[in-house]
Amino acid sequence: MTEIKKEKATEKAVLHSRNKHREQYDFKTLTAVCPELAKHVKTNAFGIETIDFANPRAVKWLNKALLKQYYSVEFWDIPTGYLCPPIPGRADYIHHIAELLGSSNNGKIPVGNKIKCMDIGVGAGCIYPVIGNKEYGWSFIGSDIDTKALDSAHRIIHDNAFLIKNITLRFQENPKDIFHGIMERTEPVDVTICNPPFHSSAEESEQSTLKKMSSLKNKKITTPVLNFGGQSNELWCEGGEVRFIRDMIRQSKQFSANCFWFSTLVAKKDHLALILEALKSVGAFQMKTIPMGQGTKISRIVAWTFLNSAQQKKWKETRWNA
Repeated sequence: MTEIKKEKATEKAVLHSRNKHREQYDFKTLTAVCPELAKHVKTNAFGIETIDFANPRAVKWLNKALLKQYYSVEFWDIPTGYLCPPIPGRADYIHHIAELLGSSNNGKIPVGNKIKCMDIGVGAGCIYPVIGNKEYGWSFIGSDIDTKALDSAHRIIHDNAFLIKNITLRFQENPKDIFHGIMERTEPVDVTICNPPFHSSAEESEQSTLKKMSSLKNKKITTPVLNFGGQSNELWCEGGEVRFIRDMIRQSKQFSANCFWFSTLVAKKDHLALILEALKSVGAFQMKTIPMGQGTKISRIVAWTFLNSAQQKKWKETRWNA
């Protein structure tokens, strides 16, 4: 008999308690480790040091400084035109996933590189694996359909020695496949993570970028800034977020026995009902909705498992508490 556990929680835009980026950025420290950031730092009308978050160069240097200061990353870069993700939000997903694993393990978070996480759509920046490995020691499989993104991620791994034995990259040849060709049937994976493309078309994605930039600049912007929006496969796909996640759910059923928790970010709350209905239709044993937020931005994680209570117990005994 299928057991569906749906957890409700009040959504609020507060970073996870273990997130290193809960406070305002310490630009004195960040510019000390990354002097190139200094020329982008300014004082706003409230007397607070900040950067122009609509300037892709400033955001990239901020990322470099944060990764160096908090995650021991000496080299990090992305090609022009690729998504430059916000580090605090990426860290939050990792910490909530750690909490999810701990909730299945009597409150004890499994740590060390025997714990394997799969990042679907690892991207050019390789952010989730970097943070997950540094914070919890996990090993990662990072997949992507973009060879240039994987080349960039490979360089980051190669130029930071502590990552080399902990992150494996895999090219997904078929863009319609999410797990097939990447997740091996005999390979146990403790959790999967994914930041899916949100928009359903290039036009919708561009309008969203322009709206975001207009908000940051406090004036109407009509032309996107190069290197601000990201590549098409990072931002949009046919059918948008709902279709991508429903495809992921359907395909995850084929790998039900060799993954404990599957998970994905869900950007739009209105999509939750359709996603949870899809999980019921494939017979998920347990599913959770985890709210998360940064500033005024609210999102959530949806996680599911096909393992029943006995299978979960065996998994924990053999992989997490052996």
